[in-house]
Amino acid sequence: MKRIGVTGHRAIPDSVLGHVESALRAVLGGHQGPLEAFSSLAEGADQLFATIALEHGADLTVVIPSGDYEDAFEDPEALARYQSLKNRAAQEVRMDFARSTDEAYYAAGTYIADSCDRLVAVWDGQPARGHGGTAEIVAYARTLGKPVTVIWREGVTRD
Repeated sequence: MKRIGVTGHRAIPDSVLGHVESALRAVLGGHQGPLEAFSSLAEGADQLFATIALEHGADLTVVIPSGDYEDAFEDPEALARYQSLKNRAAQEVRMDFARSTDEAYYAAGTYIADSCDRLVAVWDGQPARGHGGTAEIVAYARTLGKPVTVIWREGVTRD
């Protein structure tokens, strides 16, 4: 079984969203055979990746950073998507953190990088905005020798 994980930004500008969605569909749809997708289901890239992976028949493994992770969702629609996707997951892995901290996010990101054969990064190429951010997980995956597919449109910056 092929295992693909995701790391990415929570906020994806409208000007790049269509490109990101098409690229994720190409990555996930271009695979033959059984597929396991790893995501923490954060708003943005994680949820989009998980939705497309499920559409392509992947088994979804949800990696939950902390016991209070649901409290970190400020947008009620993003929380509802999280809960819906989590309910469709084949497997759930919980990091051993009570609270949603940068350390918890880093642990979840490195777990995904450790567990996958390939990491997809919805990333603008900029430094991480905190410990456990996209850039840090990409760097970690690369130190493991994992293939990393970066998806973004050149010249587009996040807010």
